Amino acid sequence: MKNFVYILGILFTIIACSTSSKNTIAAADPQTKAAVNDTIRIANDSLEYEVIIIDNGFSFWLASTALPRNYYSLPYLENKNQIYVTEWNNRVLQPQRYNPNLYEMTIDYQPHIKYGYEVNYLIYNYMIYFQNTYKQRLGGYLPSR
Repeated sequence: MKNFVYILGILFTIIACSTSSKNTIAAADPQTKAAVNDTIRIANDSLEYEVIIIDNGFSFWLASTALPRNYYSLPYLENKNQIYVTEWNNRVLQPQRYNPNLYEMTIDYQPHIKYGYEVNYLIYNYMIYFQNTYKQRLGGYLPSR
């Protein structure tokens, strides 16, 4: 059974901005990632995971604002992702307290699985983008990057 790591961004922003086209790029190796418009997809059959990030504006933010690859160490990214994903999943389970349009589905991120640098880099940067764009605090403070 495949483990799927899904990050599906805010679908209502995609619907609201339906004038922009969405393309999906598949990569057999997590080291080769491509971003086209507002959908980023990374798949690796040998590790049996898939990451899909759909959020209007994330691709542009990643290219223009995010710190470059290899700026952070892999243990740093894994630690931050564990914190952010745990809080994200807690909010998904509390739709009466948190906006269910922001937190639509859980993320199956398991710390004992080695996803590699690229996956952790994209998840981390999406979490930073999400927190800054939607003024949410997943780790106790609103990060600048």
